[in-house]
Amino acid sequence: MGTATTVFDKIGMPKKIVWGYIGILIFMMGDGLEIGWLSPWLIDHGFTVQQTSLLFTAYGVTVAISAWFSGVLAEALGGKKTMFLGFLLYIIGTVGFISFGLSSMNLAIMVPMYALRGFGYPLFAYSFLVWISYRAEKRRLGSAVGWFWFVFTGGLNVLGAYYSVWAIKHLGHINTLWSSLLWVSIGAFLALIINKDKLPSNKGTSAEKIKELGKGITIMKEEPKVLLGGIVRIINTTAQFAFPVFLPLYLASHGVPTSQWLAIWGAIFTSNILFNLIFGMVGDKIGWRNTIMWFGGIGCGITTLGLFYIPLWTNGNIFLVGAIGIVWGACLAAYVPLTALVPSLVKEDKGAALAVLNLGAGMPVFIGPAIVGLFIGTVGDVGIIWIFAILYFLSSALTYFIKLPEESTSKEIIPAANPATSE
Repeated sequence: MGTATTVFDKIGMPKKIVWGYIGILIFMMGDGLEIGWLSPWLIDHGFTVQQTSLLFTAYGVTVAISAWFSGVLAEALGGKKTMFLGFLLYIIGTVGFISFGLSSMNLAIMVPMYALRGFGYPLFAYSFLVWISYRAEKRRLGSAVGWFWFVFTGGLNVLGAYYSVWAIKHLGHINTLWSSLLWVSIGAFLALIINKDKLPSNKGTSAEKIKELGKGITIMKEEPKVLLGGIVRIINTTAQFAFPVFLPLYLASHGVPTSQWLAIWGAIFTSNILFNLIFGMVGDKIGWRNTIMWFGGIGCGITTLGLFYIPLWTNGNIFLVGAIGIVWGACLAAYVPLTALVPSLVKEDKGAALAVLNLGAGMPVFIGPAIVGLFIGTVGDVGIIWIFAILYFLSSALTYFIKLPEESTSKEIIPAANPATSE
């Protein structure tokens, strides 16, 4: 055990909560297993793209709300209670969605149940970020948070996608959804029971905690650059949550079946989690803004267009489509320096700046599907792709104006919630 704990110390993962990290990985695997295939499956059963985008939009709204409040609730209720609440809401929402919504294919039931499910993972996962902030050494806090996003994205977008390829074939779509309950339960057991550590209670009053949450709004007026950072963070992963709604259908029309799409989706985020670490180092070398502008905004804009035109030009060549997807996933990770840039804009209220990034991490979950639902009927697949490409180019332009004050130009990395993924 001595060697193992030394290894954890060296890589920056707090040894007291290692089982929490493993629990997050497995929980998010269960949570993300339907991301890549639910939309095309529902459309095969008579729903329209607009109806499925409504479902994902409602889910995204509750994810954003839950992400916004997760930190405050973790402080007020404690880490384990908040995470258990997220687990409970996930279970209730999933059971209701499958038992009552999918069994009747009634959208009026499916939407609120899936939305209830959306409260689950931010309360479970983002609350753990607060726990990490208590347990990690200050000099290794960046690494500790980096490992969080590694397991978060690895479970949500990599293991969930690859597991689905196997599970759909052997269990069927509905039973694959039911199996998510097993995985999230295992994850919760590891994070809440096997993990013996307890989050220290916050002595602040409820009024003080509510006031702190309010600063997450007022800081955007007091420091407009923080608002710009929040907008860039939204653009970062908006396409990530929009693509599963319509891209599998577009690729299928050009000879790429859903099973191959799921494999590509897994490869995209395998690339993404690796480049999270690489672009963190690149940002320190060439500058945070430069990394976000050129590799993030410009890179994602170009590769987003590639995801549309390469299948069109190559008759769905799986290797070329996979290659451009992998590069897109890498460029998506180039927004990671926002984690350092935005909190460094302010001397005080860094927690409020973190809240803005948390909100920015949650909002794409509904903004992405909403854009698809609102515009696909008029501009089609090509128009949707160009909307996201233009947004990425816009994020590059906005980032140019997010300049650090002279006294904050140090290389210190201040962690904040940024699932470049991830999430």
